[in-house]
Amino acid sequence: MALTPFVPGHSADVLLLSAKVLSLHVGSVGGSRYLVKARGSCVDDRGDGHVGAHPTASGALTRLAYAQAKAAGLDVTPILKKAHVTLLQIDDPGARLGVRDQINFLNLVASDLHDDFLGFRLALKADLREIGWLYYVSASSQMMSEALQRATRYSSIVNEGISLHCTEKGDVVITVRYVGVGRHFDRHQIEFIAAVLVRMCRQLSGLRLLPTSVQFIHRRERFGPEFAEVFGSNVEFGAAFDGVTFAAEIRNKPTISGDPYLSKLLIAYFEEALSLKPVYKESLRASVENAMVPLLPHGKARVGEIARRLGTSQRTLARRLSLEGLTFSDVLEDLRSALARRYLADKDLSISEIAWLLGYREVSAFTHACRRWTGQTPRDIRSQIA
Repeated sequence: MALTPFVPGHSADVLLLSAKVLSLHVGSVGGSRYLVKARGSCVDDRGDGHVGAHPTASGALTRLAYAQAKAAGLDVTPILKKAHVTLLQIDDPGARLGVRDQINFLNLVASDLHDDFLGFRLALKADLREIGWLYYVSASSQMMSEALQRATRYSSIVNEGISLHCTEKGDVVITVRYVGVGRHFDRHQIEFIAAVLVRMCRQLSGLRLLPTSVQFIHRRERFGPEFAEVFGSNVEFGAAFDGVTFAAEIRNKPTISGDPYLSKLLIAYFEEALSLKPVYKESLRASVENAMVPLLPHGKARVGEIARRLGTSQRTLARRLSLEGLTFSDVLEDLRSALARRYLADKDLSISEIAWLLGYREVSAFTHACRRWTGQTPRDIRSQIA
C-alpha cells in the first residue's frame, strides 16, 4: 500500500460550508417518512418516494450515466423507456429509482456507448459529493476506521440493494452483498462502488492508497492499466464475493476533514433515517441466484449446497420457492439462459469457456440448452448479438 501524499479535492472548510448549505434542504424527520434529502437521497415508505416492494437507490449513478449519454449525443429517450426510468426522475435529484432499473439503464447506456467500463469511468469522473450525505458523514469522521464503518453502516440509505460490511480487526476488508437484486445482471454499478470506495479513502486520508486486493464476482478477461492505477495489481474477477481490501494500517490514519460538530449533526440524521427506513423482504429468487453464480463453474450449484448457504434445508427452500411459483430447476435454467447471452456477447470468451462458466461439462450440453431456450446454437446467438 502506497502512502504518498494525495491532494484532495475539498478542504475541511469547503466540506463544512457545503454541508451547511445541504442542511437547508433537510426536512423534519418524523411520522412515516424519513428524509435525508441531500443531493438526491430521499426515501418515502409511502407515496411518491417508494418504488413498490423493490430496493431503491438515490439515483445519483443513473443521473451521471444519463449526463454521459447526453454528452455523447445519444438519443436517451428509448433507453429511459427500456429501463423504466422517467425523465422526471432524472430531473428531480430527490426522486428514488429502482435499483434494478438503475442497473438496466447502466447496461443499456454502456452498450450504446460501446463502453464496457462505463461504471468504473463514471466513478473516476464524479465529484464525490454527488453521492450525497454518505460522503459528508464519512468525511466528518476523525479517523479512517470511523469513516469506513460509517460508510458501510449507512450505505443502504443511498442504495437499498446493497449491503456493505467492514471488518473491525486485521486487514480492512469491505465486502458488498446484493440484497433483493440479482447480482449477475450487474457489472457497472459494482465497479462504480468499488472505485468510489478507493477514491473516498484517498480523499479522506490525503494519501494515495492502493488496495492490497480487489474481488469481483463478474468476469472480465482483460482490463486496461487504469484499473491497476485505482485497484492495484491484485484484481480478481470471477471471485466468490465482491470486496476491496486495504492494509490494516489505514485504520489508524486520521482524516483530513474531520469535524466533530458536523459529525454529531449528521450522525443524528442518519440514525433516525435508519430507524425509519422501510424494511424490504428480500426476494428469495434473487438470493438463490446470487448464491448460484459463483458456484456454477465448479458444478456445485446444487440445491443442497444453495440451501446450506442460505441457512435453510432443501425441503424448506423448495417449499418457499413453490410459494413464489418456482422450482429450483426453474431458477437455475433461467439464470443459465440469462448468463449465456451475456457471456456470448463477450468475444474474448470461447464457446467452451462459456459452457464451463455455466456449469456444463460438455459443449454439446450447452448447445442443447441453447437450442431449448432459443432454437439456436451458441454461435448463431453470438452472430446475432454482434
